[in-house]
Amino acid sequence: MRKHFLTLFITLFAAQGFAQKTPTVFIDSKGTMRWSDSRKEAVFYGVNYTLPFAHAYRGMNYLGIDHKKAIDRDVYHFARLGFNAYRIHVWDVEISDSIGNLKENDHLRLLDYLFMRLRERGIRIVVTAQTNFGNGYPERNQPTGGYSYDYDKCDAHQNPKAIAAQERYIAALVNHVNPYTGVSYKDDPYIIGFEINNEPCHPGTKDQTKSYINRMLGALKKAGNKKPVFYNVSHNQHVVEAYYDTAVQGTTYQWYPTGLVAGHTRKGNFLPHVDAYHIPFSNVRNFGKKALMIYEFDPADVMYSHLYPAVSRTLRSTGFQWITQFAYDPIDMAYANTEYQTHFLNLAYTPGKAISMKIAAEVAQSVCKGDSFGSYPADTLFKDFRVSYSQDLSELNRPTTFFYSNNTQTQPVAPRELQAVAGCGSSPVVSYEGTGAYFLDKLEEGVWRLEVMPDAVQVSDPFAKPSLKKEVVAVISRAWDMKLSVPDLSESFSAQALNAGNTRSFTATNGTLSNLTPGVYLLVRKDTKPSDNWTAEKRWKNIKLGEFVAPVEKKCDSYRMVNYTPKIYETGKKLTLKVQLAGWEQPDSLIVYTDQISFWNEHNPYKKMTRKQGAIYEVTVPAAEVKEGVFRYNIVAFNKGKRQTFPGGMEGTPLDWDYIGDQYWETRVVNPSAEISLVAPSVSSQWNGVEQYTVPQEGGACFLRKYIRDEVAGRESKLQQVQYLCVQLKGKANGVEAGFITSDGFTYKAKGNTSQEGILRLPLSALQQTATTLLPHAYPVFLDKQFMPTTNIPFEVQQIESLEVSHLTENLVLEKAWIE
Repeated sequence: MRKHFLTLFITLFAAQGFAQKTPTVFIDSKGTMRWSDSRKEAVFYGVNYTLPFAHAYRGMNYLGIDHKKAIDRDVYHFARLGFNAYRIHVWDVEISDSIGNLKENDHLRLLDYLFMRLRERGIRIVVTAQTNFGNGYPERNQPTGGYSYDYDKCDAHQNPKAIAAQERYIAALVNHVNPYTGVSYKDDPYIIGFEINNEPCHPGTKDQTKSYINRMLGALKKAGNKKPVFYNVSHNQHVVEAYYDTAVQGTTYQWYPTGLVAGHTRKGNFLPHVDAYHIPFSNVRNFGKKALMIYEFDPADVMYSHLYPAVSRTLRSTGFQWITQFAYDPIDMAYANTEYQTHFLNLAYTPGKAISMKIAAEVAQSVCKGDSFGSYPADTLFKDFRVSYSQDLSELNRPTTFFYSNNTQTQPVAPRELQAVAGCGSSPVVSYEGTGAYFLDKLEEGVWRLEVMPDAVQVSDPFAKPSLKKEVVAVISRAWDMKLSVPDLSESFSAQALNAGNTRSFTATNGTLSNLTPGVYLLVRKDTKPSDNWTAEKRWKNIKLGEFVAPVEKKCDSYRMVNYTPKIYETGKKLTLKVQLAGWEQPDSLIVYTDQISFWNEHNPYKKMTRKQGAIYEVTVPAAEVKEGVFRYNIVAFNKGKRQTFPGGMEGTPLDWDYIGDQYWETRVVNPSAEISLVAPSVSSQWNGVEQYTVPQEGGACFLRKYIRDEVAGRESKLQQVQYLCVQLKGKANGVEAGFITSDGFTYKAKGNTSQEGILRLPLSALQQTATTLLPHAYPVFLDKQFMPTTNIPFEVQQIESLEVSHLTENLVLEKAWIE
């Protein structure tokens, strides 16, 4: 017992001393968050992460994963990506009873543990005290006895009993002492403040709303809280003035510029969607006295790696000082993306997006409130940053730092001054065939730390219906050569593995590390004697040199295959079949068979694919064999006596007597003179990929939109000849507008009337550049519904990516569309 009290005393003493030395954050009279020591502006960028609660917590149980060890893994990656901010909306239903008493349970203990680990990495925290909804998604809610289950969310903020429970709960939460730090939440210098609740519902009057907020503020003050308190103002616009008539010091917003829960991967140029963040009530009294926070943001349902820095630029220009993405996937379940199917972010499983987040964190610290870089596309180049839709690339290029989210040919501005490189793919500094992220950091002259993540290959749509039984990204530890062109290392340097279980020691030849496997390596230039002892346990910034986190590998001898071959092609041209193979080792061969082969034939033609780069394989089919109709084929992976046929991954080959597979890859082959079909006839508009939106702000206009790049990608010859856009509609419609959105993100349309057959025929020469309607709708709903271009770019049919039809008639069905 004496030993226990002595340990607790030492912990508390150390925590108090630590708290006194650690700068905190305050909000000045002009609504700016500042550091207590330097009085400089405080800027934060990071993520939400929910492992202590709800589905993520249960998911760890389903998979037999230790929660604390899982947190350790993910927090290391937060540090590696340069995050300095973490936000969580606490599931009050999991740590409270029916009258608001705080429960000391596993959820709260894990939250405490997480906070301790974040502190160790220097990451600051905002705690949103309550969600006021269930813990089920994407499963059913679990009974917990928490008070929020007793009240509807829109009643919880005006029902006297519910408010009393919340007062009791929020006071207990801020006074809760974290056993891992010995400090209460209200006294923890790494918790910069509290948001009262997540996305409140206030159906009542301004006075009722103000009264509720004041009750919560009173409870926090009585509990001894002196930290800034934030409140969400992006909902319930009819009472927005009430928010600013209270003593909250900060206001919170979200931003989902591409909507939510599409159920599939969205494609197209969304840079116009993130060009601006206009707050229509910025003239409300006291608006300028409140700090601005983005508690959640994400370009949801997209896999692009160029959008995060553009989002960060826009939000910082608007004046937001806290920006946290929702939500980072725990590494142990990210393979399935079940937590929130509309979001997908993890360093191991979405390496390009993760490096893009690292770049965006740098944007947050570089861009100031009021900075203007013009309107899109001018703002794709700003300060030391570049974003590109056509290359799916975000980039940071300054003398000491070179980060890139995808292959780039950009030269670093000062190669000899480089101190940090992070990227995916290849660049003038790193030539690499793997698909995982890597980090290269200078420790001293001639001494660098190299960290290489495993390959990541997307094998199914991560935004479709989720299941822990379904893999959406395969992560595989493969060995690849890596050539470094770093002047400080020269072409001759040693490499010593630092991560646990990796004992390799070798020397680069002509700057190339041969058969490099994922891990951490200390690189030392030839004839260089390090001035420090750079061991695995050596601390550097907020990590240890030997730290390395990758998914637990489940090795198997089967492959997964992704096909990038055009779905539509023209006769008279060679057809290149292109696939990516996910597997633990290169196959002996990949063989292509068409649907014309047979077990009974004496001779069956085949084609052998060639590895081009990494796990990409190609083979060319002669033009004479690309005949009008449908070109059907299988691809068989042969390796060490085993055979696996795709699509489907079935064991065996189509030439086995007992092979029962009936699946084929298919490319539709058409005559070059044939019309280009954009929308094929269908019973339901949804079945042919057409999405429908209604925009009340435009008089109830209905928009029909379809991404059609795949339909035109193989029709280059015909695209040079087409003159008309033809649209067949079911239902009477006059004054219909139709046209295209191009890869530039600009919209070109013309208006016309349908014929008696319901066909609208518009000359392409009549299409005019117009506003781009930002669909799907963004959240919050008050944001701009249109992007007004300031740059005039002539229409080019070769650049079309989406078809759009708009009208004022409800229930109009787009049955068919083509260009001729």
